[in-house]
Amino acid sequence: MPQITVDYTATAGPAFDREGFAKALHGAVVEIAAAKPEACKTLFRAADATAFGYDEDGWHVIVHVTFGLLAGRTDETKAKLTETTLELLREHLEPDGFVLHASAEVRDLDPSYRKYEG
Repeated sequence: MPQITVDYTATAGPAFDREGFAKALHGAVVEIAAAKPEACKTLFRAADATAFGYDEDGWHVIVHVTFGLLAGRTDETKAKLTETTLELLREHLEPDGFVLHASAEVRDLDPSYRKYEG
């Protein structure tokens, strides 16, 4: 915990400083949500195909960040984390000929959540 997933349009790859974003994001999660640094894990998933509205020109990039946190964070903490995430995306993803559509959300992990490290 936290489990962080970043889904993004693959064409953003060259413009997306994923390593820098992950480091900054992990720092924000530690500061805002009281997570331990060694507990922060981020999975980046590039999507080869995305669609935006009726536009077919391919000039849109979608990025969505999902956090899975253990229950107990306040709504204010969750909102601060998502707002900070969007700020960090703007710092680490420079739109280069495309329109960026970015979003973020925090979900409480189900009580059944377990993890394995081996």
